[in-house]
Amino acid sequence: MPEAEKPATLPIRVLVAKPGLDGHDRGAKVIARALRDAGMEVIYTGLRQTPEMIVNAALQEDVDCIGLSILSGAHNVIVPRVLTLLKERRATDILVVLGGTIPGHDIAALKALGVAEVFGPGTSPESTVAFIRSHIKPRGLSIS
Repeated sequence: MPEAEKPATLPIRVLVAKPGLDGHDRGAKVIARALRDAGMEVIYTGLRQTPEMIVNAALQEDVDCIGLSILSGAHNVIVPRVLTLLKERRATDILVVLGGTIPGHDIAALKALGVAEVFGPGTSPESTVAFIRSHIKPRGLSIS
C-alpha cells in the first residue's frame, strides 16, 4: 500500500495516576515525561486519586493504558478495585501497568487479576515505553 494510502494512526493515550494517600509523585512525573517524549499523549491525574476517579478519567479521555504509581503499600486494595471498575464499565481492553514499590511476592497475584506488567524501582523509562508500545494496538484514523 503506498504511503499516501495508509491510514494515519492516533498516538497511544496513557493515563498516569497516583492512587491513595501516597504524596510522592516524582517517579510518576518522570515516567509521564518519558511517555510524552516518546510520542504518547499523557494525562496525569495528580495525587490522591480514588479508583473511581481514575477509571472515570480513563474512560472520559479514551485512553489505551492506565499507569498506576503506588508507593504506599495499598496496591492489594487499590489495584483490584480499579480492575473491577474497568470490568463493570466494560473497559477491560485498557492495558493496566503498575510502577512503584510493589513487593515481589505480590506481583504474580496482581498479574493474575489482569495487570499487564509491574515496573519496580530502577526500571528504565525506555523499557516502560517499549512495553506499552508492544502491548497496545494502534488505533486507525480514517482520513478521507
